[in-house]
Amino acid sequence: MFFSSNIKFLRKRKGRTQDDVAHAMQIKRSTLSGYENSIAQPGMEALVAFSKYFNVSIDTLIRVDLRELSESQLSQLERGHDVYIKGSKLRVLATTVDNENNENIELVNEKASAGYSRGFADPEYIKVLPTFQLPFLSREKKYRSFQISGDSMLPIPDGSLVTGEYVQNWKEIRNGFPYIILTLNEGIVFKVAYNLLESQGKLELHSLNPLYKPYEVGVQEIREVWKFVHYISSEMPEPNLPREELTRTVAELKKDMDRMKMHMKNQLGETERRRD
Repeated sequence: MFFSSNIKFLRKRKGRTQDDVAHAMQIKRSTLSGYENSIAQPGMEALVAFSKYFNVSIDTLIRVDLRELSESQLSQLERGHDVYIKGSKLRVLATTVDNENNENIELVNEKASAGYSRGFADPEYIKVLPTFQLPFLSREKKYRSFQISGDSMLPIPDGSLVTGEYVQNWKEIRNGFPYIILTLNEGIVFKVAYNLLESQGKLELHSLNPLYKPYEVGVQEIREVWKFVHYISSEMPEPNLPREELTRTVAELKKDMDRMKMHMKNQLGETERRRD
């Protein structure tokens, strides 16, 4: 049984003290300490209370060693996907195979992106996606291709197909590397990631195009993570601008914006004077 270690693990994962949890559950701190240290055994009423507090089934609290689950598995568990737990396994990915039982590479084109955000965990949805094989990729890993849109990741052109390797353990996300990330609010995004999951519970996402500002996404908003492997495009990428030229270009854009603001301010001032 893993009840003792699990409630201690979940408490620390949420950043709660024994006093915090004991107060919220209306029990004595010494009682909670006894449970966490296997000195006391909980009755059914206590099991139900802990299950409700952590939003985890009683069976999972008792039978599954949560410390062995990956960050991806834990985040799905915290989002209420406890139904997928079988022993110490968690079903986190719907996938398809070819006639020889080799993993397919499913293609999520731009038109399918919105549907993928809703159906990514539905095997019936995944099996209708176009599939293909790339012989130079490992058969022991899972890949999926996504069509990107926009210019935030230039020099990778708009409309390119980017292929990613499935990341099960989000602790393995490497700082400064590109990833395809399925998020709750923004859908599929392709960004350079900085891993702040353990320290702050979030990823910091950067674009290759310096005109786009970095932003953060919390672990509770993340659905899938795919490590960038390669991309396919029918367009030639734009040449990289030298750093000095790039800096100069951004500075000129800023000057243009300042001039536009000043022009609008002058127009508003002229309009007010005419009214007076």
